[in-house]
Amino acid sequence: MSKRSFALAGLLLACAGALTAVPSSPARAADAEVKCHLRFNLSGWSVIYKHAEGSGTVSCDNGQSARVKIRVVGGGLTAGKYHIDNGKGEITHVHSIADVFGDYAQAGAEAGVVKSSQAQVLTKGTTSLALTGTGEGINLGVSAGKFTISRR
Repeated sequence: MSKRSFALAGLLLACAGALTAVPSSPARAADAEVKCHLRFNLSGWSVIYKHAEGSGTVSCDNGQSARVKIRVVGGGLTAGKYHIDNGKGEITHVHSIADVFGDYAQAGAEAGVVKSSQAQVLTKGTTSLALTGTGEGINLGVSAGKFTISRR
């Protein structure tokens, strides 16, 4: 390789290195992940078919918030009636509050009489929703379904 070719190759490598050192564009800053928090109340019933409805509020670390409606439907070997008051959810892997809305896959086993508590992790693509809550009622069984969050 000639000295001229070697110098040209070195110059190209130096330019390529300089381009990777350029700070991220504003579009990349807007894509930063945020964490959102869900506070909710939910009540439902199940006899083979599972149905629950509720409402709550989603607030995100970037200042966005929305009042939401929650709906749970599914099926399995379940029976019971229950309600959850002051439930909490942590929603991760979102870029804005718009990513929170939609259907999350749900599967689980429930067992509770009178006072009960529940913890569950649901997914919607790469978005995760970790739920915790306590409530009252009777619920027993194994089920699968979907947990839907929509704007109120």
